[in-house]
Amino acid sequence: MKIELKKDFKWAMVVPTSMGVRITPVNRQPVHCTDTFMMHVTSAETNVASISSYLGLPVKVLTTFVKGSPIARMIKDNLAGRHMNYEGVEVEQGGPWGFRHQFNIADTGQGPRGPRVHNDRAGEVGRTLNAKDFDLVRIFEKEGVQILHMSGLIAALSPETSTFCLELARAAKKYGTRISFDLNYRATFWKNREKELAATFREIAGISDILVGNEEDFQLCLGVKGPEEGGKDLATKIESFKEMIARVKKTFPNASVYATTLRQVISVNEHLWGAIMAEGDNWHVVEPREIHILDRIGGGDGFVGGLLYAILRGWEPEKWIQFGWATGALATTVVTDYGQPADEEQVWSIWKGNARVRR
Repeated sequence: MKIELKKDFKWAMVVPTSMGVRITPVNRQPVHCTDTFMMHVTSAETNVASISSYLGLPVKVLTTFVKGSPIARMIKDNLAGRHMNYEGVEVEQGGPWGFRHQFNIADTGQGPRGPRVHNDRAGEVGRTLNAKDFDLVRIFEKEGVQILHMSGLIAALSPETSTFCLELARAAKKYGTRISFDLNYRATFWKNREKELAATFREIAGISDILVGNEEDFQLCLGVKGPEEGGKDLATKIESFKEMIARVKKTFPNASVYATTLRQVISVNEHLWGAIMAEGDNWHVVEPREIHILDRIGGGDGFVGGLLYAILRGWEPEKWIQFGWATGALATTVVTDYGQPADEEQVWSIWKGNARVRR
């Protein structure tokens, strides 16, 4: 598959998302053991899009805001600072018990103590996302979009957002936009909605061009048998993941690219990081390599972001997975959930294992 940027396409990437903030203890402390926190803007989908926006490609964010909220202002300023265009309706808060932007409360973990994440999403304004609030004909036909990237987090957020994602995917398909779908299964989102969401995810996956997920995602979102378990060596495990992706390809043959990351956690601060990608009939594998972690959250999004950027640039497929591996590793070196590459050279230096000072 090859996607080339065209002069008459205004947007390289469009992402629908529900924006929020993450609160993180300083000095790698657990949440319950500290009184000092950092707060920054986050969402899985803009984590992905940040790779392209920081490297100069035009990105648009489709979201919704709480009218008059200082958190909404912080989010808008952050998106602008990330070189992203955004649009979304302003929803009245409706008093202290009304709408708000989500809060994600998470520590980074340290050594043998794993990170813990607490999602506080009551009243989340992003659950009201509605296709009627956006001019899809203008965005997809008149302006033009190379890739629509969606994640299962938004598709499963509420019945309204499920419908929203379906309508976006259908519009993208109609107007020739490529669709990227990162499944991102969350058990709490699927509770009591399994049948409904399975149908939604299967429809989106069925028209997607790029499918990304781990073994849990493919099994629980799409009903595809996962890799064989057991005490196998790394080479055998990679082969079992290839077999799983082959099953996904057979069930959802529309896509041209299927990818999954590989992660072995030695400690919070040391991981083995790899990836597998099927492109057409070709396999591309990055066997897990050691990386050192500042904050693991956003690493998977960084991988997808680099993969999509490389596709948009029209590079050879073997470079897609390499660049994605490196931008995923990059995202784990910063305290934000999104990577902020200075330039392509910085990313390729990570891939090559070159951490020397550049003067």
